[in-house]
Amino acid sequence: MSADGRRGLAIIGGGKIGEALLSGLVRRGGPDGLLVCERSPERAAQLAERYGVPALDLADAAARARVLLVAVKPQDIDTLLALLADVVDDGHLVVSVAAGVPTARIEAALPAGVPVVRVMPNTPALVDEGMSVLSAGAHAGEEHLDEAEALLAAVGQVRRVPESQQDAVTALSGSGPAYFFYLVEAMVDAGILLGLPRTLAADLVVQTALGAAVMMRDSGEHPVQLREAVSSPGGTTVAAIRELERHGVRAALMAAIEAAHARSQELGRDTT
Repeated sequence: MSADGRRGLAIIGGGKIGEALLSGLVRRGGPDGLLVCERSPERAAQLAERYGVPALDLADAAARARVLLVAVKPQDIDTLLALLADVVDDGHLVVSVAAGVPTARIEAALPAGVPVVRVMPNTPALVDEGMSVLSAGAHAGEEHLDEAEALLAAVGQVRRVPESQQDAVTALSGSGPAYFFYLVEAMVDAGILLGLPRTLAADLVVQTALGAAVMMRDSGEHPVQLREAVSSPGGTTVAAIRELERHGVRAALMAAIEAAHARSQELGRDTT
């Protein structure tokens, strides 16, 4: 417990990412020391019951918790920061998972000296397979990064990058699960088109995606090598890859991620 009596973590915002982190932390270490702060009373009550944590208003959460994890939408960040400014001090650690919002914008709205760590997590944190990427603000030191990393490690892998790379991280891994879901959706539809039952097609594609991901993670081989190992000369895989290239799938995917990067930059700009 800190000298002023604050301890533990308050998750501010009970949306998908907030709940993903809360659920992972509860699975890893139980509910002790965790709080949730959610503006919707119904949602707050739901999270409190589901995870066995207290649901408090912002002032009470800041009074009790030393680490405040801000998990609101970027569009709501300025409203929250205006409220947060009255209840935080430099004894807190503010960890923000608001996509695109730079630490400088958060620091400018809070009392001087408050340490801020910016994080880009993703939704596989719900199954303890998240990818979280950290950057320190002006007042955050190694000890704050270590603390944030220990927190996020409960729900997956963690990396550190300069903040200038965070918009690219957002586009690649923050939004990344949606790209894979989109691809799986298309593959399942193709299976149905070819006459397979939907349930079977989904099972085949999901297990194939899981197996391919584990191979990429554990084999040490480049994705090109792994793809070539499946691509027999004149075979079915080569025929499929030729069609993907003919339709510009690689270029479309790169353009999509560039668009996500641009949108992340837009969200981070203060338009108030």
